[in-house]
Amino acid sequence: MMDPLLKDKKNEDIAKMFDDIAPGYDFLNHFLSFNIDKCWRKKLIKLMKQEEPVSMLDVATGTADLAIMAAGKIPESEITGVDISEKMLESGRTKISRIKPEKNITLLSAAAEKLPFSDNSFDTAMAAFGVRNFQDVNAGLKEMLRVIKPGKKIFILEFSKPRGFFKLIYSIYFRLYLPVAGRIISGNKSAYQYLHDSVAGFPEGLAFMDIMQQAGFDNCRQKRLSGGIATIYVGEKQKKL
Repeated sequence: MMDPLLKDKKNEDIAKMFDDIAPGYDFLNHFLSFNIDKCWRKKLIKLMKQEEPVSMLDVATGTADLAIMAAGKIPESEITGVDISEKMLESGRTKISRIKPEKNITLLSAAAEKLPFSDNSFDTAMAAFGVRNFQDVNAGLKEMLRVIKPGKKIFILEFSKPRGFFKLIYSIYFRLYLPVAGRIISGNKSAYQYLHDSVAGFPEGLAFMDIMQQAGFDNCRQKRLSGGIATIYVGEKQKKL
């Protein structure tokens, strides 16, 4: 078990890193992913929309890309986004203020492991490319479980490791293109090296679904995207007996 002080230090380091790259984060995200990340988010929201959620929580919201897209696809929604990087949240608030009419999105500073909400507060919880940055993945998932209502689901989008032909493309992209392009454009080599390392070390596929089940989720499933470069995970909170 990781020492609590080391956990807090990890959160501080990650928050600082994302604070540093916040000004160009959206441009870099879309540029470095060739805009495929937008398609992946749309697929997540399409699945989530089937549940007809109103109150929604976006964990590790970053600059609120997923929250803003969800608000557009589900107009009646009330979305709360949380993140540990205040600079990323500031960028998100600026983007939200430009939407006309302005969407019902609230952004708060909070860590996934200590969500400032009561039990059973939301119809759903979601996260796009943020779970691997949790200081404690199991604790973060348990918090997501706690704050959604019984019988409701969470939706997680994360990078994963493709197989076959896509494996070669993935290897070239993550080992060579991403760190170099990220350093040239953002000036921050460590941030995009961290992205490679965090994806490489993330327990994807069946291993991640096992972690979801250990955190208390039922009926866990996955949907692999773009040859396995990314994966959507879904888990359900057991209904009260």
